[in-house]
Amino acid sequence: MMNFKEFWSRNTSIGVALGQFLSLLITSTGFSSSQLAKKGINAQTSQSFLNYVLLAVAYGSILIYRRKPLKAKWYYYLLLGIIDVEANFLVVKSYQYTSLTSVMLLDCWSIPIVMLLTWIFLKTKYRFKNITGIVVCIAGLVLVVFSDVHAGDRSGGSNPRKGDLIVIAGSTLYAISNVSEEFLVKNADRVELMAMLGIFGSIMSAIQISILERNELESIKWTAGAGIPFFGFAVAMFMFYSLVPVLLKTNGATMLNLSLLTSDMWSVLIRIFAYHEKVDWMYFLAFGAVVAGLLIYSGDDKDENEEAPNVGEENPQPRKQYEEANSGNDSKLVHLLQD
Repeated sequence: MMNFKEFWSRNTSIGVALGQFLSLLITSTGFSSSQLAKKGINAQTSQSFLNYVLLAVAYGSILIYRRKPLKAKWYYYLLLGIIDVEANFLVVKSYQYTSLTSVMLLDCWSIPIVMLLTWIFLKTKYRFKNITGIVVCIAGLVLVVFSDVHAGDRSGGSNPRKGDLIVIAGSTLYAISNVSEEFLVKNADRVELMAMLGIFGSIMSAIQISILERNELESIKWTAGAGIPFFGFAVAMFMFYSLVPVLLKTNGATMLNLSLLTSDMWSVLIRIFAYHEKVDWMYFLAFGAVVAGLLIYSGDDKDENEEAPNVGEENPQPRKQYEEANSGNDSKLVHLLQD
């Protein structure tokens, strides 16, 4: 019989705690974006640009100090930077068209995409109950779209259905970015990943700003009401990006995306208490479906990379062979990455 210590390991405790802190950070970025959209400030790439600059300066300085060659090819980071910039652009842009709650709930579309990509490229195995949990979560996504249409919600913009589609597109790119980061942080280096993502993210953002948002930036009146959420967004994103690789390395991309599901709860609270708005009853039904899917997915689950302890046995040989086998697999991944 499995006891509590086997179910709730130290790794699980750290993963849950870190995941909830990341959830609060992503909720704060959503709140900031929604506030800026309400003030008519539509500079999506500019909001993320400062975050990339902070990453480039902070982690790039460490990388220069090390004076070591990159563990992964630079063009992998370039591709990741493009995907990440466009993911941020789409999700932030969606706040012009749909509500804060819809954006937060539709973000969980990234979970089935992450599962598919990790299964194909990282050879992660999922059980039947994991798949069942994801299906229930997707059912919640459908309810979100219908609830926007049903309630005629215009709190975050004028076209909820268009906004919902933009969020789904952005979430798909986020999923690709998360899986890529998981692979790189496990087979390259966290500081290298953050530094290169910051550098290429800054370059791509600057190019996109010069093409799409130059006039928008010139028209912004930089009052405290605009500056606080703008810079608050960047600081929260910097903290989020800095901590995501830690969770990816210990618990994986699927755990990250599942943890962020609780941001829905915080977004509903913000909408009720900060915006003083009524929430359509279908939102609660959708949130219930998402929570149910999360419980089905994670309930009574063990870390697949961790074997149960052999009580009363002193022979560590099976565990040693297991680690050697995994070490060989990691070496092959690193070799492929550097070729």
